[in-house]
Amino acid sequence: MFDIKWICDNPEAFDAGLKRRGMAAAAGDIIAVDAARRATQTELQELQRRRNEASKAIGVAKARGEDVAQEMAKVRGLKEAYQALEKEERDHVQRLNTSLAAYPNIPAEDVPEGADDDANVEIRRWGKAPETVGEAKQHFELGEALEMMDFERAAKISGARFVVLSGALARLERALAGFMLDMHTEEYDYTEVAPPLLVRENAAFGTGNLPKFAEDLFRTTDDYWLIPTAEMPLTNLIAGDILNEADLPLRFTSYTPCFRAEAGAAGTDTRGMIRQHQFGKVELVSVAHPDKSNDEHERMTECAEEVLRRLGLHYRTVVLSTGDMGFSARKTYDIEVWLPGQNTFREISSCSNCGDFQARRLNGRFRPEGLKGTKFVHTLNGSGLAVGRTLVAVLENYQNPDGSIVVPEVLRTRMAGMEKID
Repeated sequence: MFDIKWICDNPEAFDAGLKRRGMAAAAGDIIAVDAARRATQTELQELQRRRNEASKAIGVAKARGEDVAQEMAKVRGLKEAYQALEKEERDHVQRLNTSLAAYPNIPAEDVPEGADDDANVEIRRWGKAPETVGEAKQHFELGEALEMMDFERAAKISGARFVVLSGALARLERALAGFMLDMHTEEYDYTEVAPPLLVRENAAFGTGNLPKFAEDLFRTTDDYWLIPTAEMPLTNLIAGDILNEADLPLRFTSYTPCFRAEAGAAGTDTRGMIRQHQFGKVELVSVAHPDKSNDEHERMTECAEEVLRRLGLHYRTVVLSTGDMGFSARKTYDIEVWLPGQNTFREISSCSNCGDFQARRLNGRFRPEGLKGTKFVHTLNGSGLAVGRTLVAVLENYQNPDGSIVVPEVLRTRMAGMEKID
């Protein structure tokens, strides 16, 4: 969400930001709607002044015993005109808010410009791809051969893009989530939260998921929305709040199921666990001081990368281009893990700095020490990590020629000492 005053004062900067996103200039149209709104407000103030004067004159005339029928009719006419203008003003406000809500965040200056992921820039990589004997199998081949990953039974229950995990693989998924949560809370100062999985429309609007991405979400018949990520409820924890500057940053983490319709992913990753309607994810959310959000962004990305390093998984980190960033982000790092079965890197985490974009929609602010007034906080979010995709990465990177899976050493205490899944 944007500050209309900033757009009016900086129309060229706003249009330049939209251009970097591959969008047409819009400042002129937005400013025109705002001008109409302000003109209507001025007319309302003038009508109210005339009503007050007329009402006062009627009171004086009544005290003198004069006939006030004509003046009363005048006041009624002013009231009707005022009500009509009020509706016109509400229409202008709605048009303005609808317009402002439709535009994505402006990219940070150091974000590479480009139309899509081809313009993403790799900034670092860690580790190396494991050596495999023969052709590496994909995770669903391994999981199905172990008889612990069942897509057919899931389809009987729920349809396509679901999975049933059982036995050691179900436990491995749980172990991964617990490992991530413990690391983030015990070593990186995140507070664990167990949030609702259903949210109201205002919460989905606050994070930028609505109205633009309604088709990507699941909605109940009584107007709740299933969360596509815990970012939604965690970021909304500060909605409408005025925080103390000394309390920043706030850091939250949560492990939740996530639900996505994947409306635009028909025919993509149809086999396996890469793209599903329901999946587990450990989310990281920070609420930061505007002057320190860039540092917090680097820190959050480091936290997510550390999970992969401790699991011994080869990965690379890229900064997304202007055409590949999410709607609410001003800058995003994607962490991509190596999958031997696909012989490629696949996204396992996105860490984004949203600046004050979400905070304006949520009205989340802080009071600077020693100063009057309030300022909007900056919000950040990232996966720390997507648990299902981490399970996929462990299966493919730790596979043996006989189809068994070596349990990463860091997880063995959570697996009752199990060293191998077969």
